[in-house]
Amino acid sequence: MKLYELTTHYNTLQDMAEEMDPITFRDTLESIEEAIEDKAENSAKLVRSLQGVIEAIKLEEKRFADRRIALENKIVSIKSYLQNQMEVAGIDKVKRPTLTISIANNPPAVEIEDESLIPSDYMVPQPEKIDKKAILAALKEGELIEGCTLTQTRSVRIR
Repeated sequence: MKLYELTTHYNTLQDMAEEMDPITFRDTLESIEEAIEDKAENSAKLVRSLQGVIEAIKLEEKRFADRRIALENKIVSIKSYLQNQMEVAGIDKVKRPTLTISIANNPPAVEIEDESLIPSDYMVPQPEKIDKKAILAALKEGELIEGCTLTQTRSVRIR
């Protein structure tokens, strides 16, 4: 039986408690409770197994990200070395059958030296952001904040 079917049977049995023989009721209730506990245990084991897979994936993601970053850094280093050596040699362009290497000017870029000196015309307005941590702390201390309530939810924890 599926867990939801066992739960339905359990609730139905609770409704029929007054009509049943006490021994039959107890035995049936215990067997359903045991089956529910078995299903719950198996569900929790599946959750743990999936959590293990997720952790393995996270480790692989980190390993690949680290490898990608190392390769990107290597590219930057090689390009910097190549540019430096070409500039020292006075060569701006190398043309070969399979590729062309050239040193070119990049587009102009802005460097901000002191933000406080920049006129407000060049500032981008930022939307206001709610500080939920501060609101939570205030509500926990008993403060009433209009438009906010403190809620307590429930969730399954597997240890």
